[in-house]
Formats: sequence, C-alpha cells, structure tokens
Amino acid sequence: MSNERHTAAKDKKVRRLDIATHWQLMWWRFRKHHMAMSGIAVLGIFLIISLFAEFIAPYGSRTRNTRYLQGPPVGIHLFDDNWNFHLRPFIYGRVNKRDPVTYRLRAVVDSSIRIPMRFFTRGETYKFWGLFESDLHLFGAEKGFINLFGTDQLGRDVFSRLMYATRVSLSVGAIGVFMAFTIGIFMGGIAGYLGGIADELIMRLMEFIRSVPTLPLWLALAAALPRDWSALKVYLAVTVILASIGWTHLGRRVRSKLLSLREEEFILSARLAGCSDARIIGRHMLPSFMSYLIVDLSVSFPYIILAETTLSFLGLGLREPIVSWGVLLYSAQNIRTLAEIPWLLISGLFVIIAVLAFNFMGDGLRDAADPFAK
Repeated sequence: MSNERHTAAKDKKVRRLDIATHWQLMWWRFRKHHMAMSGIAVLGIFLIISLFAEFIAPYGSRTRNTRYLQGPPVGIHLFDDNWNFHLRPFIYGRVNKRDPVTYRLRAVVDSSIRIPMRFFTRGETYKFWGLFESDLHLFGAEKGFINLFGTDQLGRDVFSRLMYATRVSLSVGAIGVFMAFTIGIFMGGIAGYLGGIADELIMRLMEFIRSVPTLPLWLALAAALPRDWSALKVYLAVTVILASIGWTHLGRRVRSKLLSLREEEFILSARLAGCSDARIIGRHMLPSFMSYLIVDLSVSFPYIILAETTLSFLGLGLREPIVSWGVLLYSAQNIRTLAEIPWLLISGLFVIIAVLAFNFMGDGLRDAADPFAK
C-alpha cells in the first residue's frame, strides 16, 4: 500500500510539473534557494521601513536633543541591576558630567533613573508621506528622549535618521533602476530588432559609456550640478545621472536576445499577420525572456544604491536636508568620528546588508530563471 501511495504521489508531482507555467516553475525553484529567501525577507523589512518611516522613527530627521550631543546608543533593558524582571522595557537615564581630563560634558548612565518605554505612543507630529497628519509612533520614552543608535554631533537621533535615509536610498535605487530598465529595453530593442545603422550607432554609444571609468564619470556629472539647486532638484538629477549610465548592461542583453529571436518562426508569423514592430517586440519578443530581464533588474539595484552612496559620501550627490545612507556616512568620514562617535557608521552596515540581500535575491532569480536546469 505504501508503494502505491508513493507512486501516486510521484505521478501527481510529474503531472503538476507538466501543466505548470514558466512562472510557477520559476517560483518553485526560487523558494528552494534559502539564501535568496533570506534576502527577500530582509528586503521586505527594508520595504516596511521605507513605507512607514515616519511611524517607526520616534523623532523627525532634524529633531535635536541638545542635552545629549554625540550620545552613545541607549540600551533597552528588561532586568535592572538587581536582576528584577520588568514586564515593560525601560532605558536608564543619562546625566551630564564634566570629564576631569578634557573638561567636556559627557552623558553618563545613571542606573537609579529608569524610564519606561511606550509602544504606539503619541509624540512628535508628522505628515505621513506628506499627506496625512499624525503623531502616532511605534515606540517612545515615557519622558525625555530615547536614542537607540545614539545621537550625532548636533544631537539628532541616528535611528530616526536611518529610517528616513532607508526610504530615500531605496527610492533612488527604485527610480534609477526603473529609468535604466526603460532606457535599456528601448535602446536594446531598437538595436536588436532593426539592426543596421541603428545597431551600429547604439552599440558605439554603449561602448563609449562603458569605456569611461565609472567613478570619474559619476564625479564629473555630479560636480556639474549647480550648488544652489534645491534638495529636490539634486535628488532628481542624481537619479537621472545614475540611470543614464546604468542602462548599458541591460541594453546589451536585450539586443543579443532580440538578435537571436527576430528570425524565429513565431516572429515571422507575427509579421505575416500584419503586426507592427512595436507589437512584435512588446507582445512576442520581450515576454519570451522576461525572466532574465527580472534577474538583471534585481542585480542593478545594488549598483544604483552603491553609486548614490558613493556620490553622497564624497559630497557630490544628495546633501542636507535630504537624508540618505551616503549623506549619513558623509558626516562620519573623519578620524575623530571613528574615535569618538563610531555609531555613526551604522548606516554603512545598512548599505552592506541591503547590497548582500539584493545579491542573494539575484543569485536565486538567476538559478530559477531556467527552471529545467539541474
């Protein structure tokens, strides 16, 4: 009986594979890639942070705590010094004391002061996505400030600034990748489908862009931006710059695929049926290798994110009052910062985690793009 059940289950699995679509096969293979699924989970957390940054952050990106300048991260406790358990998490208070050597005021932990944490508490007023006004925050302190990742030189909460920076950096990546994807498909589609002079011109353009070292090209284009532009204009300009350089890899992939497909029988049938060139490319050719385009799309995300971070770190990309991972790293690039306020480098950890998550997801998609491969 057990052999019959095993045979029936095996036959059912074979029939399931026989009738499955390409996307179903791709998903079944992708979910077996544990590192890729871990990357998806991490990126899901980043997406939640991006969508609800105002709610998750206890304070605004420019809110200052002048009594806690360059303050170290605040620990969350459930047990006090006597190992008594407290159901509600709490933080220890801080008192300013003057350093006997440097005579600077330093924030010192005072374990006699316990400040309970509150969840879903009312606090600083904000506009959610600039549309709805609210003062509800995920967590906060019962009194005073709670600085999980410490504060910077001006007393601004690093955790709150990281939440807003995550939104900006990921949005630059998303918009930049979308623009690069659109340009790459358009230029690669023209080169691969039409061929001839159009192919020669577009390929020479791609080779010229790829022949110029990437970092000097970024620096030259970013340095050309007027210094008196508003933060929004700089944000849009940096996104356009990154997209105008990052489309060449996808363009070459689209061109090579279209060159191999344009003589296939189903394409000739579409031409004989009177389909326009745009319809043939958009409805017949591109969908046949869309899974590979999605792989290229996922791999392009860390490229754009690292580019924005690099430009902002060098002071040529985004700048205050816009907050991004690169802008936060820009304020942490001197030796004094490494020695006295190393917690400002936490934004670099966010960059590393995001890039690794995108790379893991890209590896999983690359393996799953050919579901019949062993």
